[in-house]
Amino acid sequence: MKTKNIYILLLFVVAVLTSCEKKLTENTGDPYFLFKDATEQTSPTGYTVGYAGNLTGLKHIIRSNQSWKIVEKTANNWVKFFPNEGDDDGIVKVIVQQNNTFVDRQMQFTFIVDGKEQPVLFTVNQDKATPYLTVSDIVAGKNINTLAQDVKVNVKANVTYTYSSDATWLTLKSSVLGASGTDLTFAATENTQTAPRTANVSFVCTAFPNLNVTLVVKQEGKSEGTIVLFEDFNWLTYGSAVFYTTTGETRYDSWTTAEQTRGWTTTVNPFYTKVALYARPGFVKLGLTSYGGDLISPKLTALVGTKNLLVKFKAVPYMTAAGTKDDNILVVSIIGPGTIGTSTFTIDNWPNFTTDPTCTAIWADIATERSFTITGATSETQIKFLGRDYALSGVGAGKNRIFLDDIKVLIPN
Repeated sequence: MKTKNIYILLLFVVAVLTSCEKKLTENTGDPYFLFKDATEQTSPTGYTVGYAGNLTGLKHIIRSNQSWKIVEKTANNWVKFFPNEGDDDGIVKVIVQQNNTFVDRQMQFTFIVDGKEQPVLFTVNQDKATPYLTVSDIVAGKNINTLAQDVKVNVKANVTYTYSSDATWLTLKSSVLGASGTDLTFAATENTQTAPRTANVSFVCTAFPNLNVTLVVKQEGKSEGTIVLFEDFNWLTYGSAVFYTTTGETRYDSWTTAEQTRGWTTTVNPFYTKVALYARPGFVKLGLTSYGGDLISPKLTALVGTKNLLVKFKAVPYMTAAGTKDDNILVVSIIGPGTIGTSTFTIDNWPNFTTDPTCTAIWADIATERSFTITGATSETQIKFLGRDYALSGVGAGKNRIFLDDIKVLIPN
C-alpha cells in the first residue's frame, strides 16, 4: 500500500512539473498584438460607413499571442465587433446597423490586451439618414373615370407624416404597411355631374416641411356619357411593366379563379392549342411568337334595351429592347348583338425605352388611346380584341403582340 501511494504522488509531481514547463514555454517570446485589415496590409484606426450600415460586417484580422478584448467606450445598440474577444489569432467583423436617425453618429472602441488598454482607439463613423417622402403619381396626378371606385396610393417614407383629402367625395378607406411602403386606399364616389371635379390629398411632414406634397386626383364628369363597363386591370400583378421583359408574365389559364371570374375571357388558339393571353402588372398582352391571342369582354349586362355605344381603349405594340418591331395590327369584333364601326387598327405608338425606360409614360400619352362605336348593342353583347390573326407563322414578322389597358364602354351623350 505504501509503495502504491508513493507511485501516485510521483505521478502528481511529474504532472505539475509538466504543466509548469508548458506554461513557461507558452510565455516565452515577446508579447504582440496586431490589428490588420482583411488584406493584412494596413492597420486601420477607423471605419466610415453610410447610413445603410453593413450587416454583413467589415472583416479585420488579429494576430496575437495574448488574450484580447475589443470594448466599446460607451454602451450602444448600433455597432459591434464579432467576436469581441479571443486568446490568439482571429478574424473579427465590424457590424453596423442602418442609421434611421437624421444625425451622424460615432462610436469608439478600445483594445484590451492581456488586461492592459492599448493607446490606439478604433472609431466608427456613420452617416445620418436622408429624409424622404415619396408619393406615387405625384407628378402626373391621378385621373379616374366617373364611376365609384378605389384609388390606391403608395407612399414610401422614413419620416412621420400626415395626410388628408379636401374633398368629401374622396375619403380614406384603408392603410396597409407592406414591404414596399404604405398602400393607402381612398374611396371615390360616383360623379353624377357633367363637369369633372378635383380632390387634393395633402401629405405633410412637420419636421421637414420641404417634403410636403399634394396629390391631385381628377375625376371625369359625365360629359362623354354614361359608363357601362370600365376595366383598368389593376387587379393583375404579374411580371414586369417593362414591355420587353417577359419574365413573370402569366398566361390566362394560370390566373387565379378570382381573376378569371371577373368575366374577361379568351379562346384557345386552334393552331397553338393553348390560350395566348398574358397578364402583366395592370395590363394584358395578346399573343406570342407565331400565334395571335385574343381578349373577350364580359357581357354588357348594365345595358337596358338596345343602345349605341362608344368604346375607348389603350394599346401599345410590342418592340424588343434592341428596337425590333412586331407587326402591329389589332382586330376588333363583336360577339352577340351589335355592329362595329371600325374593326381594324394599326397600333403605331411605338415605345421609347430611352425616354420612358419603365414603360409608364406611354400609357398617359394621348396617342395610346383609340376608340370605335357599336350600333345596336344589348346586354348580351361582348367585345373581342385579337392580335391580327390566330396563325402568324410566315405572315409578316410572324409576331403581332399587343398590350391592352383601360377599356371603357359608354353610352355617349
